[in-house]
Amino acid sequence: MTANPITATIPLDAQGVHHGFLKLPHSRDDSAWGSVMIPITVIANGTGPTALLTGANHGDEYEGPIALQDLAVTLTPDQITGRVIILPMMNMPAFAAGKRCSPIDGANMNRSFPGKPDGSVTAKICDFIAAQLVPLADVVLDFHSGGSTLDFLPFAAAHVLEDKTQEAACMAAMQAFNAPYSARMLEIDNVGMFDTEVENQGKVFVTTELGGAGTSTARSVAIARKGIRNLLIHSGILQGEMSQAPSVNIDMPDASCFHFAQNAGMIEYLGDLGDPVTEGQPIARIWPADRTGVAPQICTAGRSGILAARHVPGLVKMGDFVGLVAVVLD
Repeated sequence: MTANPITATIPLDAQGVHHGFLKLPHSRDDSAWGSVMIPITVIANGTGPTALLTGANHGDEYEGPIALQDLAVTLTPDQITGRVIILPMMNMPAFAAGKRCSPIDGANMNRSFPGKPDGSVTAKICDFIAAQLVPLADVVLDFHSGGSTLDFLPFAAAHVLEDKTQEAACMAAMQAFNAPYSARMLEIDNVGMFDTEVENQGKVFVTTELGGAGTSTARSVAIARKGIRNLLIHSGILQGEMSQAPSVNIDMPDASCFHFAQNAGMIEYLGDLGDPVTEGQPIARIWPADRTGVAPQICTAGRSGILAARHVPGLVKMGDFVGLVAVVLD
């Protein structure tokens, strides 16, 4: 079996604080003996659970990297029992380019797991994370937001799973994160996802969507920071009391929640994120962007709920995601 060429420049099992890199040799035009360097921090104290905390699975999503960079410089061993592994920019090539997918091989990391040790750059990174880091973890938190083309209500999420004991543990961890919204999700496209790999390994997994539109806000980063702390306390790693506030429980039970453009053009939303909608209600209009005198395409809600996500920026192509209508459970 081919060995993965990635090596860690720091120990993954030593006590104390260690900052370093996952080093992947990558020969290219501008650096014949170059490497892809993925920052990693490991903080450990005594014997206890391990949390794997990841950001920038997609390189244009920023709340996770900001909150995890902060954690890497502020968390001290005396505050924890166990181990915290921090990968703020797990898809470093995409993050450095500010893109969803890797500019090296064009791959979407979150559709590339479990990866291959002799595959492309993205496949090698996925293989190392799946084979070397996930098995160390008891709980995994993977930060996402909408990136450059989506904007979300800020929610933490856990998935509907066949193993109901595992599902319950994931749901409890998601509730502990305590985002303003807490989502029960049935993924419509889970092949190759980091989520799927972690869950298939039997781990507790929580993910997020904390805004988007290609940037972060003070509010979205604060949600990420609080959520990390709450989850580490919930997992028995960090000392202290969780900070809890009301959270609206939402569900995305089937494909009727997701809406897509059937025309290209300029999109006009008829409501804002968080607004209630009823089945059949128009949620957006797509105006022609190349002529006048033509009526817009009307996008209608496939079910009742609240508008939980929308497209950005203002132009859409045929097939683009338009809106997510989530069902409020409270």
